Amino acid sequence: MKTISNINKIFTAVAAAMISTSALAGGLVTNTNQNASFLRQLSQEAIIDIDGMYANPAGTAFLAPGSHVAFNIQNAKQNRDITTSFALMGYNTKYAGNSTHKYHGKALAPVIPSVHYSYNWEKWSVNGSFALTGGGGKCEFDEGLGTFETMYAASVYAGITGQLTSALTGAGYPLAAAQNAAQNAIQGYSLNAYMKGRAYYFGWTVGGTYKALDNLAVFAGGRIVYATNNYNGWVEDIHGYYTNPANGQTVDVDLNDNALSLNADQTGWGFTPMLGIDWKLNDHWNFAAKYEFKTKLRLENESEMNNYTALLSMQNATLQQFQDGRTIKADIPATLFAGVQYSPVEALRINAGYHWYDDKNASQYGNKQKKIDDNTFEFTAGVEYDINKWVTASCGWQITQYGLSDAYMNDLSFVTNSQSYGLGARVHISEKWSIDLGFMQTLYESRDVTTANFLNSGLDKKDHYKRTNRVLGIGLNFDF
Repeated sequence: MKTISNINKIFTAVAAAMISTSALAGGLVTNTNQNASFLRQLSQEAIIDIDGMYANPAGTAFLAPGSHVAFNIQNAKQNRDITTSFALMGYNTKYAGNSTHKYHGKALAPVIPSVHYSYNWEKWSVNGSFALTGGGGKCEFDEGLGTFETMYAASVYAGITGQLTSALTGAGYPLAAAQNAAQNAIQGYSLNAYMKGRAYYFGWTVGGTYKALDNLAVFAGGRIVYATNNYNGWVEDIHGYYTNPANGQTVDVDLNDNALSLNADQTGWGFTPMLGIDWKLNDHWNFAAKYEFKTKLRLENESEMNNYTALLSMQNATLQQFQDGRTIKADIPATLFAGVQYSPVEALRINAGYHWYDDKNASQYGNKQKKIDDNTFEFTAGVEYDINKWVTASCGWQITQYGLSDAYMNDLSFVTNSQSYGLGARVHISEKWSIDLGFMQTLYESRDVTTANFLNSGLDKKDHYKRTNRVLGIGLNFDF
């Protein structure tokens, strides 16, 4: 017995929700924390250091002759909480009439590695790095998402009351009386749901710098990006319950013909051209900038769906993005970094920077980028102080502002404006060896989104989005 209506709308929202965002710092799909040094001092745009290989690659031209290497490991943990309110969810037998449910997601990236290398001689240097330039972990919702819950709640309610109303009017009930009796007969529904998303964007960067002048260096290079994502979710054990008006007995309606099941792997390659410049004005001031062009990225699907899901994928344009063998758009936006470092005395370095992400011109499946009101931007600031020849203490701050519309927000891919704080130290073991220790905490703004007349039910759905994030890191740097 099938009672679920608007099943295409269910999948539209489910598929839209199955987009995993970065567990790290940066833009919508861009990681900016490529090392432990970033965690302890968040403004890297104009530093001159092997750990500036990501934010200021042109600055590596001013390193001493020879080889410079940095190995880093980070650990990121994030919580994503969505509190959803929808009147019909009060019929869920598990929650005893409570129409507000909280869905807790755990995002974890236990080991995030990166390696940076630069070899300098005379006016030239060649450099390269390996890091996670996007994604970086998985997010798991043990009880599914409000996207599933609200739509099943609405569809089960509409389906059962509709069928009961039809049956009662056929038995001679007046329409108004039949509708009232059908609504009173509803007892509730039950289901089990689960959702997990994982995304890793591996980046291999190679480039070169040249000192055009003694105090001016330029950089050109490129990054090969390999993306691998997995989205695994289901809704099963679906039942609706109502009281039979004829005999007062409870009727259990098995709705498992409408069970959803999807396990999709997505992989793809892209290339990012990059340019950079560093102007070392004097011993006190350094200015730098880097531009990364848009990365054209196309993801190919290898997917498994149950028969019902596969059938729906032939009808629903949004779900088609997970069809086996299909290729979808997933561009990484162009970015601009610019920064300045001021050193009033040799032991003190004060940094400030700016990031801009061209999100609105990065093509996404279904032209989702058109739901972005404004491009993402960030401001950073940081301070380093050499306490003595053994220890450098540091701290930093970053503010991130997204321009996302309410229509862009959904359960699994939501992100909100934030401020990040970092602190830590560099321990100098010798003139050629050092260790970075860093900690970063991100504080996100909460956000409320209301969907009026959800699924034409006459009822509003309200979602409250909240996130927390922290990252730990350790790095080893050495010269030879």
